[in-house]
Amino acid sequence: MNIQKLKFPIGEYIPNKSPNSDLITKWISEIEDFPAKIENLTHNIPIEKLNWRYRPGGWSLKQVVHHCSDSHMNSFIRFKLALTEDMPIIKPYYEDRWAELIDSKDDDISYSLNLLSGLHKKWIILLKSLTDKQMRLEFIHPEHGEKFNLAETIGNYAWHCNHHLAHIKNAIDSNGKYN
Repeated sequence: MNIQKLKFPIGEYIPNKSPNSDLITKWISEIEDFPAKIENLTHNIPIEKLNWRYRPGGWSLKQVVHHCSDSHMNSFIRFKLALTEDMPIIKPYYEDRWAELIDSKDDDISYSLNLLSGLHKKWIILLKSLTDKQMRLEFIHPEHGEKFNLAETIGNYAWHCNHHLAHIKNAIDSNGKYN
Protein backbone atom coordinates (compact mmCIF):
# COMPACT_ATOMS: atom_id res chain seq x y z
CA MET A 1 0.00 0.00 0.00
CA ASN A 2 1.43 3.37 -1.08
CA ILE A 3 0.18 5.92 1.50
CA GLN A 4 1.47 8.86 -0.55
CA LYS A 5 -0.52 7.67 -3.58
CA LEU A 6 -3.63 7.28 -1.41
CA LYS A 7 -3.07 10.75 0.10
CA PHE A 8 -2.47 12.40 -3.30
CA PRO A 9 -4.18 10.11 -5.83
CA ILE A 10 -3.87 12.65 -8.66
CA GLY A 11 -0.50 13.95 -7.49
CA GLU A 12 0.34 16.96 -5.38
CA TYR A 13 -0.78 20.40 -6.50
CA ILE A 14 1.76 22.19 -8.67
CA PRO A 15 1.14 25.97 -8.67
CA ASN A 16 0.91 27.85 -11.95
CA LYS A 17 1.05 31.61 -11.37
CA SER A 18 0.65 32.49 -15.06
CA PRO A 19 -1.80 30.09 -16.71
CA ASN A 20 -3.00 30.83 -20.23
CA SER A 21 -6.67 31.47 -20.98
CA ASP A 22 -7.26 27.94 -22.32
CA LEU A 23 -6.02 26.41 -19.10
CA ILE A 24 -8.13 28.80 -17.00
CA THR A 25 -11.20 27.86 -19.08
CA LYS A 26 -10.45 24.16 -18.48
CA TRP A 27 -10.08 24.74 -14.73
CA ILE A 28 -13.33 26.71 -14.53
CA SER A 29 -15.08 23.87 -16.33
CA GLU A 30 -13.71 21.37 -13.78
CA ILE A 31 -14.96 23.53 -10.91
CA GLU A 32 -18.33 23.90 -12.65
CA ASP A 33 -18.69 20.12 -13.12
CA PHE A 34 -17.67 19.23 -9.56
CA PRO A 35 -21.08 19.33 -7.82
CA ALA A 36 -22.64 16.97 -10.40
CA LYS A 37 -19.66 14.61 -10.24
CA ILE A 38 -19.66 14.42 -6.45
CA GLU A 39 -23.44 13.96 -6.46
CA ASN A 40 -23.13 11.10 -8.98
CA LEU A 41 -20.46 9.37 -6.90
CA THR A 42 -22.42 9.61 -3.66
CA HIS A 43 -26.00 9.22 -4.92
CA ASN A 44 -27.90 6.79 -2.67
CA ILE A 45 -24.71 5.61 -1.00
CA PRO A 46 -25.43 3.69 2.22
CA ILE A 47 -24.34 5.17 5.56
CA GLU A 48 -21.88 2.31 6.03
CA LYS A 49 -19.95 3.46 2.94
CA LEU A 50 -20.12 7.11 4.04
CA ASN A 51 -17.97 6.05 6.98
CA TRP A 52 -15.32 4.34 4.82
CA ARG A 53 -11.97 6.09 4.62
CA TYR A 54 -9.91 6.70 1.50
CA ARG A 55 -6.68 5.82 3.33
CA PRO A 56 -5.56 4.74 6.79
CA GLY A 57 -5.83 7.74 9.09
CA GLY A 58 -7.65 9.76 6.42
CA TRP A 59 -11.08 11.29 6.56
CA SER A 60 -14.23 9.32 5.97
CA LEU A 61 -16.09 9.80 2.72
CA LYS A 62 -18.69 11.97 4.49
CA GLN A 63 -15.95 14.14 6.03
CA VAL A 64 -14.50 14.69 2.56
CA VAL A 65 -17.89 15.81 1.21
CA HIS A 66 -18.49 18.16 4.15
CA HIS A 67 -14.90 19.45 3.86
CA CYS A 68 -15.46 20.37 0.21
CA SER A 69 -18.43 22.57 1.07
CA ASP A 70 -16.43 24.25 3.87
CA SER A 71 -13.34 24.71 1.74
CA HIS A 72 -15.16 26.02 -1.32
CA MET A 73 -17.14 28.51 0.80
CA ASN A 74 -13.84 29.83 2.09
CA SER A 75 -12.41 30.05 -1.40
CA PHE A 76 -15.44 31.87 -2.78
CA ILE A 77 -15.12 34.45 0.01
CA ARG A 78 -11.40 34.82 -0.72
CA PHE A 79 -12.21 35.60 -4.36
CA LYS A 80 -14.71 38.25 -3.30
CA LEU A 81 -12.23 39.76 -0.85
CA ALA A 82 -9.54 39.96 -3.54
CA LEU A 83 -12.02 41.57 -5.94
CA THR A 84 -13.21 44.19 -3.45
CA GLU A 85 -10.20 44.97 -1.27
CA ASP A 86 -6.61 45.94 -1.93
CA MET A 87 -4.38 42.90 -1.27
CA PRO A 88 -6.49 41.44 1.55
CA ILE A 89 -5.02 39.14 4.15
CA ILE A 90 -7.32 36.16 4.17
CA LYS A 91 -8.35 34.23 7.27
CA PRO A 92 -6.91 30.72 7.32
CA TYR A 93 -8.71 27.93 9.16
CA TYR A 94 -7.82 24.56 10.61
CA GLU A 95 -9.47 22.22 8.12
CA ASP A 96 -8.44 19.18 10.16
CA ARG A 97 -10.26 20.60 13.21
CA TRP A 98 -13.29 21.56 11.11
CA ALA A 99 -13.44 17.96 9.85
CA GLU A 100 -13.87 16.78 13.45
CA LEU A 101 -16.85 19.05 14.19
CA ILE A 102 -20.31 17.48 14.44
CA ASP A 103 -21.55 18.82 11.09
CA SER A 104 -18.55 17.25 9.34
CA LYS A 105 -19.33 13.86 10.83
CA ASP A 106 -23.04 13.97 10.03
CA ASP A 107 -24.31 11.00 8.02
CA ASP A 108 -26.57 13.33 6.04
CA ILE A 109 -24.40 14.75 3.25
CA SER A 110 -27.36 16.16 1.30
CA TYR A 111 -27.05 19.66 2.72
CA SER A 112 -23.34 19.84 1.85
CA LEU A 113 -24.15 18.61 -1.67
CA ASN A 114 -26.91 21.23 -1.96
CA LEU A 115 -24.55 23.89 -0.67
CA LEU A 116 -21.90 22.90 -3.21
CA SER A 117 -24.46 23.02 -6.03
CA GLY A 118 -25.66 26.54 -5.21
CA LEU A 119 -22.26 27.85 -4.25
CA HIS A 120 -20.62 26.59 -7.44
CA LYS A 121 -23.35 28.23 -9.55
CA LYS A 122 -22.52 31.59 -7.94
CA TRP A 123 -18.79 30.93 -8.11
CA ILE A 124 -18.88 30.04 -11.81
CA ILE A 125 -20.80 33.21 -12.65
CA LEU A 126 -18.07 35.14 -10.86
CA LEU A 127 -15.15 33.18 -12.37
CA LYS A 128 -16.44 33.46 -15.94
CA SER A 129 -16.79 37.23 -15.54
CA LEU A 130 -13.20 37.89 -14.46
CA THR A 131 -11.11 40.10 -16.69
CA ASP A 132 -7.40 39.54 -17.27
CA LYS A 133 -6.72 42.40 -14.85
CA GLN A 134 -8.93 40.81 -12.18
CA MET A 135 -7.22 37.45 -12.68
CA ARG A 136 -3.99 39.12 -11.53
CA LEU A 137 -5.52 40.46 -8.30
CA GLU A 138 -3.94 38.92 -5.23
CA PHE A 139 -4.60 38.04 -1.63
CA ILE A 140 -2.10 37.24 1.09
CA HIS A 141 -2.25 33.91 2.86
CA PRO A 142 -0.63 34.50 6.28
CA GLU A 143 0.22 30.82 6.88
CA HIS A 144 2.23 30.65 3.68
CA GLY A 145 3.51 34.23 3.87
CA GLU A 146 2.95 34.73 0.17
CA LYS A 147 0.60 36.29 -2.35
CA PHE A 148 -1.73 34.26 -4.52
CA ASN A 149 -3.38 35.64 -7.65
CA LEU A 150 -6.90 34.66 -8.65
CA ALA A 151 -5.82 32.86 -11.83
CA GLU A 152 -3.57 30.46 -9.93
CA THR A 153 -6.24 30.04 -7.24
CA ILE A 154 -8.68 28.82 -9.89
CA GLY A 155 -6.12 26.14 -10.74
CA ASN A 156 -5.68 25.26 -7.09
CA TYR A 157 -9.42 24.68 -6.66
CA ALA A 158 -9.79 22.74 -9.91
CA TRP A 159 -7.08 20.46 -8.51
CA HIS A 160 -8.87 20.42 -5.14
CA CYS A 161 -12.09 19.25 -6.79
CA ASN A 162 -10.35 16.43 -8.67
CA HIS A 163 -8.22 15.53 -5.64
CA HIS A 164 -11.26 14.96 -3.45
CA LEU A 165 -13.26 13.23 -6.17
CA ALA A 166 -10.39 10.72 -6.29
CA HIS A 167 -10.52 10.40 -2.49
CA ILE A 168 -14.23 9.62 -2.65
CA LYS A 169 -13.65 7.02 -5.38
CA ASN A 170 -10.85 5.48 -3.29
CA ALA A 171 -13.10 5.33 -0.21
CA ILE A 172 -15.85 3.59 -2.20
CA ASP A 173 -13.38 1.21 -3.84
CA SER A 174 -11.70 0.40 -0.51
CA ASN A 175 -14.65 -1.70 0.67
CA GLY A 176 -13.96 -0.38 4.17
CA LYS A 177 -10.44 -1.80 4.43
CA TYR A 178 -8.97 1.49 5.75
CA ASN A 179 -11.40 1.80 8.67
